[in-house]
Parts: sequence; C-alpha cells; structure tokens
Amino acid sequence: MALPTLAGFWRKSLTSDFTHAVRSAACMAAAIFPLAWSAAAEAAQTASPEFYKDKTIELLISSGPGGGYDAYARILARHMGKHIPGAPNIVAKNVEGAGGLRLANILYNTAPKDGTSLGTIYRSAAFEPLFGNKAAQFDATRFTWIGSASSEISLCVAWRDSGVTKFEDMRSQELVVGTTGRGSDSFLFTSIVNGVLGSKMRMVSGYRSGNDMNLAMERGEVGGRCGWSWSSIRSSNPGWIEEKKVNLLVQIGLSKHPDLPNVPSVMDLAKSAEDAQILKLLFARQTMAYPFLAPPDLPPERANLLRKAFMDSMQDKDLIADAHRANLEVLPVSGADVEALVRTVYAAPHELVARASELVK
Repeated sequence: MALPTLAGFWRKSLTSDFTHAVRSAACMAAAIFPLAWSAAAEAAQTASPEFYKDKTIELLISSGPGGGYDAYARILARHMGKHIPGAPNIVAKNVEGAGGLRLANILYNTAPKDGTSLGTIYRSAAFEPLFGNKAAQFDATRFTWIGSASSEISLCVAWRDSGVTKFEDMRSQELVVGTTGRGSDSFLFTSIVNGVLGSKMRMVSGYRSGNDMNLAMERGEVGGRCGWSWSSIRSSNPGWIEEKKVNLLVQIGLSKHPDLPNVPSVMDLAKSAEDAQILKLLFARQTMAYPFLAPPDLPPERANLLRKAFMDSMQDKDLIADAHRANLEVLPVSGADVEALVRTVYAAPHELVARASELVK
C-alpha cells in the first residue's frame, strides 16, 4: 500500500513544493496514512496489557550526556511509560560510538526484538548504508520506527574570534570545526556543505558529544561546529546567542526557521538545480530530527502499541512542560511517517545517490 505513496513523495521531492511537504511533517500522518494510523491505533488499544507489567524498557541514546538527542530521550523516558499498558519503567542509558552507528548496529543485530529495547540515533546514521558505509550493519528500512520528537533546522556556526562572520568567508578562509564521528550530523553536514557549496571547513573528529565540541570552541581548539540543531543551541547555550559569542553562518534544512529570517539557508546558496536536488536528498532527514526506533521484526501489535504510546506522550502536558523548560520544540512526526521518509530516501534515483555518496565519504 505504501509504495505508490512513496514514489509520489519522491517525485515531489524533485520539485519546488517538496520544501512545503517537509516543513509540514507534523501533519503528514493524517494526510498520508490516515487508514494505516487508525488501524495501528486500534491494534494498540487491543494489545494485551500483561506483557509490559513489571517490565523495564531500556531506552538507549547514541549521543553522550547533554545536547538535544539526550535531552529528548530523557524527557520521553520520564513520561512514555504511563501511556503503555502495564506502565513499564523506562530507563535511559547512553551508548556512544561511531556517530550513532554502534547503537544502530546493536538495535538491529543483538537487542531483544520484543519491545523492551528502544533507542534514539543520530538522524544521519539511518542513511549510512545508502552511502556505502560498511560499518553500518543494518537495513534502515527494516527498523521499527517509533516516531520523531521534532523536525529540525541545524546551523553551521563560528566562534566570534574565528575571523569568520558570514558564510561567504568560508569560501576563501579555512574554519576548523569539531565533529563526533563519521556517521554524525557534525561530520556529514560539514562534508555536504563543503562539497556542494564550496566552503573550507576542516574537521577535527573524536569529540564525545556536542558539549565537548562547545568546550573546544571556548578553549580555542576549534573555530566552530556544523550540524548543530537550533533547538539544541537554544536549550543548552542561549547566552551565546544573546551575547553574540557565535556567528550564525547558514541554516541546514529545506526551509528557514521562523526564528532566523536573516540567516541564509543552504537552499538559498545552491548554485544549480542539481545541487538543489542533492541538498534535498541529503537534508530530508531533518524531518526526522530526533528519531526513536526499535529493532526489526517486533510483533506488529507491540510495534503499533509503542507508536501510539509515543504519539500520546508527545501530547502529554507534563512532557510538553518539561520540553518547554528545556527550550526544546515538540513537533512530533509519527512512526509511520518516519518509516515512509526512510523508504523514500532509499528509493532515490541512483545518479543522485552516487553523487551524494561521494560527498559523504
């Protein structure tokens, strides 16, 4: 049933109205999968409450402590259990390494496939197999996608003493930026922006988390970072914006964030139609900015139950209050829509994937 929808969605992605489709991600469930979502909700309602009674769900986080991925996961862990029949305890645990690929591999290959193991991985990690990364030992289209806490706009920023004040400066001047690892947003987004838009960012890899990269900027080890989520900047370092400690160089996404009308988007800087298509392919993942997933082959009724519990949690007034206190946006995307997006990207034309693969090597 999904295949015609996916093909149509990809055709739209090569036209100007694709931007509108992606920025409307929070409404896609009702628009694209009304019957599937209703069936999932009904199945979840009839699932046995006995399975999760007295059980613990482990929620694994691919990033280190601090930053957006960790914050969303820990907020979800506090609230999702009450929306699952049997009210299981949910325990969050950081499992770092390889830009999210370590956790993705664990979830796909060794984690229990009964609904007691969930995870959140870097959004970019899901697409590493498409671009030929042999360390990615999974088929992303087979994961049980539970949902995304929000869609996202990310940025490239430069420390105020770096000498880089605007994007054009990076076309002629090197900016040293920190990254966590090859599969992370910080690595991939830097590579893509360099390759498509001609900037001269030089990466220093190996930082454990976004917080470590921020400390490196303060110490002068690096001059900036790229692929930093706007919601994370607002939640973890709002003073840096107010005190103008960092220069906001470019937005990474398919449209601009309402908060940042004067910061150029990567789409504004594309020099050709082909460049624009490449950017659309690579940055469609911003729709599933903070993805939650489970191993493949979960019993369907349990997968539906977890998807429903996730979306119910995203409407929980206590969760929303916690997110607002942390300056995190809650713009949820359903598990069905995350799955559709992943399948859509994997169905991209070969010639686009081939060029994109060269950019993210």
